[in-house]
Amino acid sequence: MKRILPLLFIFCSSVLFAQEEEGSSAAQANNPLANMTALNFHDYYIPKLADASGDAYMNTAWIRFAKPLAGGKLLFRLSVPMSTVGMPNGSGAINSANGLGDINAFLAYSFVSNATTTVGAGPLLAFPTASDDALGAGKWQGGMAFVAFVAKSPVIQFGGLVTWQTSFAGDEDRNSTNMAAVQPFYFFQLGQGTYLRGAPIWAFDIENEAFHMPIALGIGKVVKAGNTVLNLFIEPQYSMLHKGTQPQFQVLTGINLQFVGQ
Repeated sequence: MKRILPLLFIFCSSVLFAQEEEGSSAAQANNPLANMTALNFHDYYIPKLADASGDAYMNTAWIRFAKPLAGGKLLFRLSVPMSTVGMPNGSGAINSANGLGDINAFLAYSFVSNATTTVGAGPLLAFPTASDDALGAGKWQGGMAFVAFVAKSPVIQFGGLVTWQTSFAGDEDRNSTNMAAVQPFYFFQLGQGTYLRGAPIWAFDIENEAFHMPIALGIGKVVKAGNTVLNLFIEPQYSMLHKGTQPQFQVLTGINLQFVGQ
């Protein structure tokens, strides 16, 4: 009996440590300021737009690369969109365009960075790289980004990303831009790397007085393969409030890759 009790204690401690480590790994897999190199592939499939014909559709795929710098105090993130837009014209036919959208990047300084809370902010720049007028603004845009992530609980994590950008140069024939976006995100860990999630983007086109504010609830799974953490998820989103031609219903799917130790 004396030998069994120490063994039982060691076994229970090992199980609790493994669960704690698993919860921490799953939580950090959704941290946009995690001190790890990351490569993300996200796709927004939009089969229905508000205030538009039922034939209208959109799809935007994003490739995002994030790299910590200066020992993790700085985070550089580059986002490259590939878009498809289909809009009916006056004759009933669909005018479609697909190709590269406007690339954007931001550099965030983490002024709070510990095991449970990370907060960062920094400048944002968008480049007029769209291959078609329908896929981009045709303007150079600058602004700011603010991001926070709180993981004090191994079960519930939350945070948000706030961005603002406005045009300062570019095609004089194109309209000026003034845009803001608020992205709340929330995660509920179910165990063994499975979690519920929501990360809708509330977009505000201040220049044209248009906006949409979706709600979202999806599911994801975090697995580790060697030194790579894979985060796979699907997330339906529905816009409760909107003005103008905006996404009414969309489905976000994604694969996030984090490279541990890089």
